[in-house]
Amino acid sequence: MKSEDTPFEGGPMDGRVLPVLVGPTGNPPKTYRIPVPDAAGGPPTVLVYRRVPRGHSKRLGLPRGWKYEFDPEGRRGGLKWPWSRPEPRTGSQRKPDDTDG
Repeated sequence: MKSEDTPFEGGPMDGRVLPVLVGPTGNPPKTYRIPVPDAAGGPPTVLVYRRVPRGHSKRLGLPRGWKYEFDPEGRRGGLKWPWSRPEPRTGSQRKPDDTDG
């Protein structure tokens, strides 16, 4: 397998460079999850990093490489298909006349 040294920015991994496996297209994965074990023996905390371009070429504007930036919310990425179910609204997003039934 081929790997690429990729820098990490923000969060606990700030300033570190790790070898990350690249896929068949030569790009690292869009998200990189790092499980950190809990000292008290509880469930591990998962650090989420998102792939962003390191820079762009002058002529064509193509990415010159990749780096990972810390995502403190750790939200799930992915495609939003038009036929997907919308996420349920929470109390602050509901309309006053909405009912649950």
